[in-house]
Amino acid sequence: MQCSCNHYAHRLTIVDIGVNTFCIDNHQSYVRPARSFVSTKSITPSIPGEAAVVGKLSTLDRFLPVWIIAAMVIGLLLGKFIPGLNSALDAVKVGSVSLPIAIGLLVMMYPVLAKVRYNETGKVMADRKLLITSLIINWVAAPAFMFALAWIFVPDLPEYRTGLIIVGLARCIAMVMIWNDLACGDREAATVLVLINSVFQVFAFGALGWFYLQVLPGWLGLPTTSADFSFWAITASVLIFLGIPLLAGFLTRAIGEKVKGREWYEGKFLPKLGPWALYGLLFTIVLLFALQGDSITSNPLDVARIALPLLVYFIVVFGASMMIGRALKLGYAKTTTLAFTASGNNFELAIAVAIGTFGVTSGQALAGVVGPLIEVPVLVALVYVALWARKRFFTN
Repeated sequence: MQCSCNHYAHRLTIVDIGVNTFCIDNHQSYVRPARSFVSTKSITPSIPGEAAVVGKLSTLDRFLPVWIIAAMVIGLLLGKFIPGLNSALDAVKVGSVSLPIAIGLLVMMYPVLAKVRYNETGKVMADRKLLITSLIINWVAAPAFMFALAWIFVPDLPEYRTGLIIVGLARCIAMVMIWNDLACGDREAATVLVLINSVFQVFAFGALGWFYLQVLPGWLGLPTTSADFSFWAITASVLIFLGIPLLAGFLTRAIGEKVKGREWYEGKFLPKLGPWALYGLLFTIVLLFALQGDSITSNPLDVARIALPLLVYFIVVFGASMMIGRALKLGYAKTTTLAFTASGNNFELAIAVAIGTFGVTSGQALAGVVGPLIEVPVLVALVYVALWARKRFFTN
């Protein structure tokens, strides 16, 4: 089945073969299957054959969900059965994050941001409907919804409740770029929305934490929680995990296009760089779950209670954002970007803030750790939901 969507400034074609859905650029010689550019010089751009397209997919592309689940399992097993691994991984840090995990995040982010056409981000900045909707969902609706879920599902466990609220305040600035790319969302819009979320995160995180942990519970006659969030820790997280790969991606495109031209950059260079985003993602997942594996496997019942509100949160926020985007006629690409930037969370920051504020063995830290345990597989599944919804509910 074929359908087309507008991505960048020209038309793309979405091709579905079983569970593999990917974008074919009709003006360039590449296919973008969920995460990278794969050369398709031998394929007719408008009507590619199934056998030819399948032949161009790497093993990593075909079994992406399998690799992600395997990475989670491997990480959990490593953390559970290798003594001292947690301490070794956490011995050196960048900001408040383990150095190996920081490296994985940077490797994951760089290829995605190198693909962005920065000269087209101005069009996104002019789209006030998208920007205002994103701000309302990300900084008003989503945190309030997580606050409600935390009190509904764990009213008797204040540490876990606080941890969930912190997760809801940490808007995603990293992995959302991967999920958006996998679902053929608007890459330029994702970059702009992530930048805006980053600025708000630096200046609003502490104030919102104070509001949702002390002010709002007091108004509602509920117990309050005292917490002091570090402005500099939040700023450092944004500058390191978004600023560095963003600058690297911008310079790579600017220099590459100036020296070799856009056709070479997108037709030759990006196909070689693209797979590293997924390598970085899998590497990060293994290390993240290895670092927290013992905490997760030692408290299965607590993990289950934390997981349920997170599951509801990701699904409801994503679904509501997709419906809002469709109602506003944003188009599939921008609607998908809106949904993933709204539903994804910055679990690195949430974990770092919880540990820095309440301690590494605290219930708040465990709630932060459970975040990616649920978020990663759920958002991978939502990538497929988005691609299905495109065929069902969106037309050019």
